[in-house]
Amino acid sequence: MKRGSLFIISAPSGAGKTSLVAKLVASQPEIEVSVSHTTRPMRPGEENGVHYHFVSKAEFEAEINNSNFLEFAEVFGNYYGTSQKVVEQKLAQGIDVILEIDWQGAEQVRRLVPEAISIFIVPPSIDELRSRLTNRGQDADDVIARRLSEAQTEMSHYLEFDYLVVNDDFETALSQLQAIFTANRLTIDKQQSAQQVLMADLLA
Repeated sequence: MKRGSLFIISAPSGAGKTSLVAKLVASQPEIEVSVSHTTRPMRPGEENGVHYHFVSKAEFEAEINNSNFLEFAEVFGNYYGTSQKVVEQKLAQGIDVILEIDWQGAEQVRRLVPEAISIFIVPPSIDELRSRLTNRGQDADDVIARRLSEAQTEMSHYLEFDYLVVNDDFETALSQLQAIFTANRLTIDKQQSAQQVLMADLLA
């Protein structure tokens, strides 16, 4: 069985990453998004193992001590992390796994899995990003200003990634994402085992 590939997808808040990844995964069953572990409380409507793997702080710290996370971070007193074991199981099954993480998490993963393929998604302009954050109707002006500042910090790391996708038109950005995944499956490394019988016949 061919091995799956590990993909990192990062973006500033408001760039549309979550919607693009959801549509990508819905269109291609051989792709899955990794479900992170967290110590934060479960919110109404969330399901353990679907939205997150909810664990205690002691359990999470034991996993840290055993070096069982590809990446982890502490945010506002709660831990978030990606299980190396779970990801490895999926990859061994031939599934392409997506990690939706920030640039710092991406940096951690690349140290452990240098062959991981990384994609950065950006909005078409800072004005459009401001508009998207404002139109959510969720945050006060000062919160939006802080999010914009954080977004620019995040975007300053785009050169550390393999691919850059500009989410101006949603369908175009989705098509570009799909192209990256398709091209990866057509490399000689992937096709050598998948087309072994065909190539033996062609070269007989």
